Formats: sequence, C-alpha cells, structure tokens
Amino acid sequence: MELEQTQGSIELLMKELTGHKLYERLTTLEDVKIFTEHHVFAVWDFMSLLKALQTSLTCTNTPWIPKGNSNTARFINEIVLGEETDVDANGNYKSHFEMYLYAMEDVGADTKQIRMFVSLLENGASLDEALEGCGANEVIKEFVGFTFSVIDTGKDHMIASAFTHGREGLVPEVFIEILNKSSYLTNNSYRSMKYYLERHIEIDGDEHGPLSLKMIHELCDTDEKTMEAEEVARESIAQRIKLWDAIASALEQS
Repeated sequence: MELEQTQGSIELLMKELTGHKLYERLTTLEDVKIFTEHHVFAVWDFMSLLKALQTSLTCTNTPWIPKGNSNTARFINEIVLGEETDVDANGNYKSHFEMYLYAMEDVGADTKQIRMFVSLLENGASLDEALEGCGANEVIKEFVGFTFSVIDTGKDHMIASAFTHGREGLVPEVFIEILNKSSYLTNNSYRSMKYYLERHIEIDGDEHGPLSLKMIHELCDTDEKTMEAEEVARESIAQRIKLWDAIASALEQS
C-alpha cells in the first residue's frame, strides 16, 4: 500500500471510530459497567507498550550504558512518569491502570476478571494462558494479542506507532465522545471515572500526544520505517474498532 493510501485509510478509520455507534449506547449505568469490563484490557496492555518503549529507548539495566538518542529517552521517560505514577482524584500517586480499576469499582463494575488475569500473570502464566484462564472473550484475546505481536517485533518505530496512533493520539477524541454521550459519567457521584476520562483528555491531548508524535518523528528516519509505522497505525485503529463493535454487541445483548 502506498503511503498516501495508508494515511487516507487511517483518516477514514479514525472517522469510523469517533463516529462509532457504541457512544450512543452508553445510556445507562449498566452500559458503562459493561464498557469498562471490556475496555480495561486495553488500559492494561497499553502499559506494556509503554514499558516496551522505555526498555528499548532507555537503559533500565545495570551497569548503565547510554542509549544514543537522548531525545527519545526524554520523551518516553516523561510519558512513563505520568502513566505509571500520575495523581488520582484524591491526590494519591497511582498508575493509570490502577486508577481505572478504582474508577470501575466506583461505578460498580466487576473487576474480578481483570484481577484474575493479572494474578495469573504474576504467578507465571503466559499471556495466552492468562487470557484463557480468566475467561476473556475472543475479541479481547485478539486485541491484546495484536498489541503483543507488535511488541514482539522489537522494532521501536512500530511499537511507537501502536502506542501513538493506536492509543495516545486517539484517546482524547474517543473519551470526549464517551463523556458527551453518557450522562451517567457526568454525575458527580461517579467522579473517579469522570476524573480518569477528563485527565486523559487533558494529559494525552496536551502533553503525551505531542510527545509521542515527536518520538515517532525521531524513530521513523527512513521511508521503510515510515511505511511500517503507518501500517501499524492503521491496524491498531482497526483493532480498536473491532473491540468497540464487540462492546456494542454486548450492550445490545444485555
């Protein structure tokens, strides 16, 4: 696929994502619960994209050695600071994943599945074993599997593309749609979830999004890398649409 075609398909996919029928169906508190119980896996695997980049672009071992590109090291370290140790609604330091779990519990969503998944990983299960063991559905398995297939390439520019175009770059627009369409999340009694969404709109739109784009610019220093990064971006957004389709289907069935 030519670069212009790939970029054009990315724009079309983004329009499809931001105009997805899912947002209109988040009309009850039960809908919000079902959404979070699926979406939490995307919150979790994002952290693995983050740490894969930090591991590759900085030195996390001893003895320390310089990695050569201080720009990309700075960009990812700034993002890690916010994603792994941000300030929650109560002024405590927490990772965004932990903040999301707390917000889920605040709205009454079930966190047993995702907690079992993490527990299985902590006890030595492989990714596939943990997904199977916690009972994740096929769409979640495919979504997380795609994320780790990108990580497993070991190619910084491809991982950064999934990180940037599939997550940091689209999150503000997606979360704005969720807040606009779901009156339950604007209720102050669910302030932890509202805070989580608003915090991501703010930090990803103003800070992490621009930083991750700079990181992409540094890493895509050849036409071949640019093409590979664009293709990963396209597939990352397509995977998000599949996840949204599955959640919308679950809402219909409920």
